[in-house]
Amino acid sequence: MVKTKNGEEKKSSKLWATNRTFLNLLDDAVIIVNKKGKIKRVNSSAIRNFGKDLLGKKLLDVIDDTSIGLLCDSIISKPSVDETQFQTSDLVPRVYRVRARQIDSNLYALLFLDMTFQRNLESVRRDFVANVSHELRSPLTSLAGFVETLLLQDLPDPEMQKRFLRIMEDEAGRMSRLLDDLLSLSRVELEEHIPPDEKIPIVAQIRAVCTNLANKASKRGMTIKMIVRRGLPKSTRILGNYDEVSEVFVNLIENAIKYGNESSKIKVIISLAEPSSIRIDVINRGEGIEKKHIPRLCERFYRVDKARSRQIGGTGLGLAIVKHIVNRHRGEMVISSQPGLSATFSIILPINP
Repeated sequence: MVKTKNGEEKKSSKLWATNRTFLNLLDDAVIIVNKKGKIKRVNSSAIRNFGKDLLGKKLLDVIDDTSIGLLCDSIISKPSVDETQFQTSDLVPRVYRVRARQIDSNLYALLFLDMTFQRNLESVRRDFVANVSHELRSPLTSLAGFVETLLLQDLPDPEMQKRFLRIMEDEAGRMSRLLDDLLSLSRVELEEHIPPDEKIPIVAQIRAVCTNLANKASKRGMTIKMIVRRGLPKSTRILGNYDEVSEVFVNLIENAIKYGNESSKIKVIISLAEPSSIRIDVINRGEGIEKKHIPRLCERFYRVDKARSRQIGGTGLGLAIVKHIVNRHRGEMVISSQPGLSATFSIILPINP
């Protein structure tokens, strides 16, 4: 019996060595377990999805999901192809379809097909249609009314014509900004489950954003002061997407300019939150935000003051975009405020080791 068992193990090891290169080319995770549920082999995608040091662990300790346990029991009792679905409980949930098959008398292969992109695509399509139909109705109705007035009525007053045309221009601009933000949000939501892998010098990038927005702040008599706390190396890097990280801080600093007091100072403070993460605080002096609004600020189209938001060109999507980008970077956003004094938007991001 011992010889037979050793022979089977040698055979399976040889088979794995032959197929390892091929399996590592797969985007989907492959995990091979024995009858006791211990992980014997994994491919590179399994390591990316479920972490390092998988070998020797029990599958249910790595993936704590009832459906996976039932699938393993099923494939052991009835050697045939079987499958199930499960969703992770991570910050950004992933959806998998899992197929299992027996390899030999002691080994079983599980293929994890990542269905997150397809699920996100369906959700993005549904939300995009709902949001466009709802949010564009108001400016389109307004535009149609002014066009009808201009066509059917004789308006000898040039000033009134100009006023109508300016309002129409504003509404058209609002629709354009809305569509841009909706497309940006849809793109970020679609790829939220895929962590970015560019190495970004975060301090230099935020400094570039502050420099680019300095002129916009000066039009309201405001200044942007960037402070890098001691203990944080200027060469600190994060794993991220350069354009998306820029979009986060452009959104936050532009909001600080729009909602801060004229002739006030905006502070951008960068510090080491802990050895493995960096914290960026964007602080503006102004009306602040009442506590009851803070939990809902990142909802799409939620506005504390709808009239003022529309007046200054807001679409109600900026903070929703920020939240999803931060989630994709496996970070955290914290909002705090002192009503009548200030508002602070803090972004905490993991540092590239």
